[in-house]
Amino acid sequence: MTIEADSLSGFDAAETAIIDAVRRFVARDVRPNVARLERESRCPDELVATMRELGLFGLAIAEAHGGLGLRLPVFAAVMEELAKGWTSLAAYVNSHSTVAYAIARHGTDAQRSHYLSRMATGEIRGALCLTEPGAGSDLQSIATTALARDGSFVVKGSKFFVTNGARASLLLTLVKTDPAAEPAKNGISLLLVDKDAPGVSVGSTFHKMAYAHVDTVEILLNEAIVSGSALVGGIAGRGLQQLFDSLEVGRIAIAASAVGLAADALGEAKRYAAGRNAFGVTIDQHQAVQLRLAEMATKLVAARLMTREAARVKASGARADMISGMAKLFASETCSEIVADALRIHGGYGYISEFPVERLYREAPLYIVGEGTNDIQKLVIARRMLEGHEAAILGLPQ
Repeated sequence: MTIEADSLSGFDAAETAIIDAVRRFVARDVRPNVARLERESRCPDELVATMRELGLFGLAIAEAHGGLGLRLPVFAAVMEELAKGWTSLAAYVNSHSTVAYAIARHGTDAQRSHYLSRMATGEIRGALCLTEPGAGSDLQSIATTALARDGSFVVKGSKFFVTNGARASLLLTLVKTDPAAEPAKNGISLLLVDKDAPGVSVGSTFHKMAYAHVDTVEILLNEAIVSGSALVGGIAGRGLQQLFDSLEVGRIAIAASAVGLAADALGEAKRYAAGRNAFGVTIDQHQAVQLRLAEMATKLVAARLMTREAARVKASGARADMISGMAKLFASETCSEIVADALRIHGGYGYISEFPVERLYREAPLYIVGEGTNDIQKLVIARRMLEGHEAAILGLPQ
């Protein structure tokens, strides 16, 4: 008896239908065109339009606001399917979905009403403005300020490495509303900044080793005037708490995307090994290649299962900072290992741009350093473990 993959995941018929629709889109419209799209410098507007039609910008938005309202395990599965086709498409959705989650979970009723329905259609696209030239992983060190004046905020500072920042129209921005607060976290807030607000502009564009179709920019906030109603949740000083909760969703999405990239690499390696002859047989008949493929396959399934477990825990409402960090750490490191092994199986051909594995090899490092570096994830995991949080996940003997 053959068991379909999604029958093992606990997805119902409607959820499976959504995943299947994304899988068909990837097979029909994405994979046959990736090589051409990579050579072109333009944004793949036709694919983005199809993604909007499929409702993919509403993955994390409730049906009441026009979204798909997917459970997090289903959301993760969709992100994996997108990344199997082209990781750039998953990147278009990831930070947008994190912004949508932050509004849905922590925003005021007016903020949810104003933004979510248009975010679900992709009319509004969201981006995260967190990192600064002098503040990366240490977000309490940000220098961007938002000071109250006449019912508005005057925002001054700059943000680096803003993914989709050029094309986004809504910027979820971490700011200090009370620069003198002690501890600093008590003076940090999240603002919903419309990119067309006075004083907001796009600065430098960062050129990367991969993901040329995903813009990464600097956002300049030159005494930008932002409405007082833009404060997420309406109460100052809760920004880090709101952000860390939302980033757990982002880390699950990153982990799922890394799993999709790893699956793509394994598929390419398996296909190449079945067609490449050496010493009278295809190389998948050589034991050395078989052992490598077996390790790659085992790592892939382990990363997928950890990612889905992190999504399940987060969806249950339980504390999930440790398990989401574990999923991001393990999936991204595993992805890098699998892609490197896929290149080894290709031999010299893996270094040639006509073969997809060359692109995959350049894309994999992003998941290690993005959405919180893996060293930071290790620190979070260790601290939560030593504090005794999420003990049930570790299952240690008492």
